[in-house]
Amino acid sequence: MLIFCQWLTTPHYLGLNALVTKFETQGLVVIGFPCDDFNLQEPGTNATEILNGLKYVRPGNGYEPKFTLTQKIDVNGDKEHPIYTYLKSYCGPTSDTFETTDMLHYSPIRVSDVRWNFEAFLITKTGIPAYRYSPDTMPSDLTPDIIALLENNPVFKDNSILQIPY
Repeated sequence: MLIFCQWLTTPHYLGLNALVTKFETQGLVVIGFPCDDFNLQEPGTNATEILNGLKYVRPGNGYEPKFTLTQKIDVNGDKEHPIYTYLKSYCGPTSDTFETTDMLHYSPIRVSDVRWNFEAFLITKTGIPAYRYSPDTMPSDLTPDIIALLENNPVFKDNSILQIPY
């Protein structure tokens, strides 16, 4: 399963659809969580507005996600959704610093926070977060890790499973 915080970025959306097309029959599930924590960049207030933004604006050209989009949530701060508390408890941050904090619309700011839209988590078949990717990672770059997890043969990297809470 791949979980990510989203905003309108054409290459990411097209790449996510490509991953679904390539791996869904093998068990990959992709879930996107619209979020306004980062410079209020999720303009839609409801599912219709968000989906229309994708279809007609960016990426546009009739684009429809081949993955599930949830309602808008907070991924950091005092109102952080429990799914992100869980994900971050397994996978360390993608960076120890923030490029800027003036565009962050939540508090408190913690080192474990999701840094920006399209930071992604890859989760095992049993629901354990295995990998965490920085926002500048393109979906196609996840392919080797997806294959490894689908084959139950993960190769853990620096930002993955730093500690597993008991």
